[in-house]
Amino acid sequence: DTSDEWISVRTGIRNRRILTGKDSLTDLAAEAARKALQMAEVDPDEVDLVLMCTSTPEDLFGSAPQIQKALGCKHNPLAYDITAACSGFVLGLVSAACYIKGGGFKNVLVIGADALSRYVDWTDRGSCILFGDAAGAVLVQACDSDEDGLFSFDMHSDGEGQRHLNATMKEKEKEEHELGTNGSLLGLLPRGSSYSCIQMNGKEVFRFAVRVVPQSIELALAKAGLTGSSIDWLLLHQANQRIIDAVATRLDLPSERVISNLANYGNTSAASIPLALDEAVRSGKVQAGHTIAAAGFGAGLTWGSAIIRWG
Repeated sequence: DTSDEWISVRTGIRNRRILTGKDSLTDLAAEAARKALQMAEVDPDEVDLVLMCTSTPEDLFGSAPQIQKALGCKHNPLAYDITAACSGFVLGLVSAACYIKGGGFKNVLVIGADALSRYVDWTDRGSCILFGDAAGAVLVQACDSDEDGLFSFDMHSDGEGQRHLNATMKEKEKEEHELGTNGSLLGLLPRGSSYSCIQMNGKEVFRFAVRVVPQSIELALAKAGLTGSSIDWLLLHQANQRIIDAVATRLDLPSERVISNLANYGNTSAASIPLALDEAVRSGKVQAGHTIAAAGFGAGLTWGSAIIRWG
C-alpha cells in the first residue's frame, strides 16, 4: 500500500536516484566539483582547500583527499571531510569563508555529497521513501570586503535530540571463540563494528525543523541588519515539502520565492542545498546579486543558516 501517491502526498517526493553497487560517491562528488570549477572558470591547481561535507564517506578517514586526487590538484591543497549530516553544506560554506577571511585562502571548493541509501532500512516505509543519493559543489572565492557574499550566519547543535534521528555504531555478534574480521578475540580485543540503519522519529524531526529553522534564519537576518523582505530566495535543505512550506509560511515568504527540487531527488542530505542551487543558477532563476537565505537541519541534531549573496 506504499504507492507513489502515498509517498508524494506525505513528502512531496516523486523521484529519487540511488547509487548502484558499481557506483562511487567519491566519483560523483568529484564530478560535481569539476562542474563547479568549470562554471567558475578556475583550474584545479588554483584550489587552496577542498571541504567534503558528508556523513557517508567511502573511507573511515574521509573521502576529501581522494576527490583532490581525482581533480588532479598538483599542489596538494588541504582536503578534509565535515560531518554534520544535512547541515553539513551550510557549515562548509561558513568554514570556507573563515579560511578566506582569516587564512588568506583564495579558492575553496565546498562539496556536499551523501549516499544515505546505503544506510536505509528498506522495510521501514517511514524512512526508506525519503532518501536519495547525490552530490553538489560550489567554489567560494576571495573578494574585496565590499563584495563579501556572506552577510551573516547562525549555527547550533543539540545532542539531546540524537534519539530522534541517528545511525549509531553497533558491534557485530560473534561466536564465543571466533576471531573477528580484524583478528580480535571475543572478550580480549574490540569486536568488529558497523553502523545501524537510519532510525528516525519523523514527527519529532518535523516539529524540530519547523521550530528552529525560522528562528535561525531570523537570527541570521538580524545579525546582517536585514529583514525578510530582503530575501530573494529561500533555499532550505530538501527534506520534506511540508517542512519547506511550513518554514516559508512562518517567514511570510511566498512560494514563488522558494527554491525546491525535492520532488525530483528526495532528501539527499548534505547534497540537497548545492544540488538545488546549481539547478536554480543554471536555469537562470538565481541571478548574480540575489540574496539567499540558506538553512540546513538534521541529525545530531544540528541546524544552521547563512544569508548569502550569489555571484
